[in-house]
Amino acid sequence: MLEVELCNLKLKNPMVLASGILGSKSSSLYRMAEDAGAVVTKSVGLHAREGYRNPTVINYAHGLINAVGLASPNAESFARELEKYVKIAPLIVSLYAFSAEEFAELTKFFPMADAFELNLSCPHIKKAGLEIGSDAELVKEIVSMVKSKTKKPVFAKISAMTNVVEIGKAAEEGKADAIVVTNTLKGMAIDIMSRKPILSNISGGVSGEAIKPIALKCVWDLYEELSIPIVGVGGITTWKDIVEFMLAGATAVQIGSAIFYSSRYFYSLKESLIAYTRWTKEKLSDLIGKAHN
Repeated sequence: MLEVELCNLKLKNPMVLASGILGSKSSSLYRMAEDAGAVVTKSVGLHAREGYRNPTVINYAHGLINAVGLASPNAESFARELEKYVKIAPLIVSLYAFSAEEFAELTKFFPMADAFELNLSCPHIKKAGLEIGSDAELVKEIVSMVKSKTKKPVFAKISAMTNVVEIGKAAEEGKADAIVVTNTLKGMAIDIMSRKPILSNISGGVSGEAIKPIALKCVWDLYEELSIPIVGVGGITTWKDIVEFMLAGATAVQIGSAIFYSSRYFYSLKESLIAYTRWTKEKLSDLIGKAHN
């Protein structure tokens, strides 16, 4: 009753571990994959990246603000780690880069990947992420070049801080297999005692339930305009949120910040969705886009 198909990937349920959350070790990915429909790794680039100095994460009333800075090992080292992953759910490797050529080159390191997610939306990295993901022509070029180097599904992760329909259409024209929306949104916090920004980078990416209505509207708008699947991300904390996103047009959803509160979140949501489908006597896949009718 919970199964969905996303670009020929068979997911046991529509819940996917979002990139950056427990996604740097194969053991952590495996733990989430026991109950999640698929898992996305932390974003990786060609070269190792140290990221920003602490503090890099703030827990606020409605979620998190982070400026980790895409800290990660280089692609070759990360690939060795991912070879240990026991594939009980599809593995989606998140890539970040500073050019179309770099994105395309990264695909050769990860033969174990079932799909690739292109990070075109991280809000706090110069000359990468959102900075390149705001340029529709560049997005189309990046997706097209990556597609020329791999036969695996390619997902473009875009930001609500752009014209999502314009950027989504550009990715679709580049032959993206699906759109993921949204990444974190720009935000910050100030310590009233020191009277200084808390994050070392000053600003970071806001996630958690506060951004859910924004992400939901992005999914709705993209479903109206695109023909490829949409994966909704942003503030999903309850099973009702998942149903909402699917009614808006999402084939699957990604969950990130909620895992901060419990590593058993996927199990809890799964059990609630099973109860819901028993009550409605419908498959979850039957709900996709129904709110548009």
